[in-house]
Amino acid sequence: MKKYLFLLGACGAMFFAAQSANAQDAVVVDEQVVVVENVDCQTHYYSTSSDNWFIQVGAGINSPFVENYLKNGNEKHHITAAYNVGFGKWFSPYLGWRMSFQGGALHWDNQVYSKSKYVNANLDLMWDMFNSFKVNTNRVFSIVPFVGIGGTFAWDFKGYNNIADQDGKLKGNSWTLPVSAGLQFRFRLSKYVDFFAEGRAQFYGDNFNNTSYGDPVDVNLTALGGFTFNLGGSNFKSYNPCDYVDYINSLNNQVNDLRGQLAATAAALAAAEAQLPCPEVKAAPAPAPVAAAPMLGSVRFGLNSAKVTNKEQVNVYNVAEWMKQNPKESVTITGYADKDTGSADYNMALSQRRAEAVKAMLVDEYGINANRISVKYEGSNVQPYSTNDWNRIVIFTNK
Repeated sequence: MKKYLFLLGACGAMFFAAQSANAQDAVVVDEQVVVVENVDCQTHYYSTSSDNWFIQVGAGINSPFVENYLKNGNEKHHITAAYNVGFGKWFSPYLGWRMSFQGGALHWDNQVYSKSKYVNANLDLMWDMFNSFKVNTNRVFSIVPFVGIGGTFAWDFKGYNNIADQDGKLKGNSWTLPVSAGLQFRFRLSKYVDFFAEGRAQFYGDNFNNTSYGDPVDVNLTALGGFTFNLGGSNFKSYNPCDYVDYINSLNNQVNDLRGQLAATAAALAAAEAQLPCPEVKAAPAPAPVAAAPMLGSVRFGLNSAKVTNKEQVNVYNVAEWMKQNPKESVTITGYADKDTGSADYNMALSQRRAEAVKAMLVDEYGINANRISVKYEGSNVQPYSTNDWNRIVIFTNK
């Protein structure tokens, strides 16, 4: 009797644990069948805190559109040199931010020929238009609109100005807070270097050039060209919930197996209760050795990659724990590749690298004896799944 009660309690605990693990909105439980519904199959991209930083250097021209008047009527807009440095980060293939610094000299006509020097800092929000339609981090040409806010300090004013400080003296410098908008054209030269050409319009209050009359808004137009250096290249992570459908279904099958075991245990318990009062207890024969529980597992990989991602490391950890709990068991790691990409020879080598990468993690990080692990690789000659991009995988099996 105690044996049956013990089996009932153990199977019941396993059953409720499996139920809790699958209690998610996307899973519907119906008797002995568990199905996955309403899965969003869109690929999502994100950037880690250390990836996709960049720095830029450039130079170009600027021209202020401010009060523009000469008594003889020969006023004109003057063009001067501008210099630029900056840094920033793309936190997705579509959006990024940049801190951009620029400076130089400004010349304009206002009563007399006037000039000053300036430095400016802008915090820009950048949008990669083309990646919003289709992500391609190796695209040769991109258009990137941006908007920003910033601050500008101008000094060394010479010529006409009419803004005085609190003591009534004409000011020799100015602080202003512009808003700006612009457009950047980006040309990919390599994974690490881009050439950019961009134009920016900065909008100021009327005191930008230490003169206030006429139009209430001063504008400074800038055109720059230079180079962007991508630190570490462009490296965005991606995930697609549909990549896990087969794995979820394998877990669902385990849940259904546990249900069957629970039903069999309940029937055995009912049969035992029907024999009450209990017959005389006789010495039980020695229990037969209990076979190790089946081991199920797989590790998925990105396109043309043999790197075990952070989200897949939990599957390697689970296999390592199973091998520690079953020290007499061995496993075979079989690598595969997607036949839709790469040649047969390349895919064979890629599947080998994937299998060896998983073996190395089991041995080096979890201390599993290498003699308990066999490695096989099928390349794209064998496709375990009908959906090809699911075949970027290694699968664990018992020897």
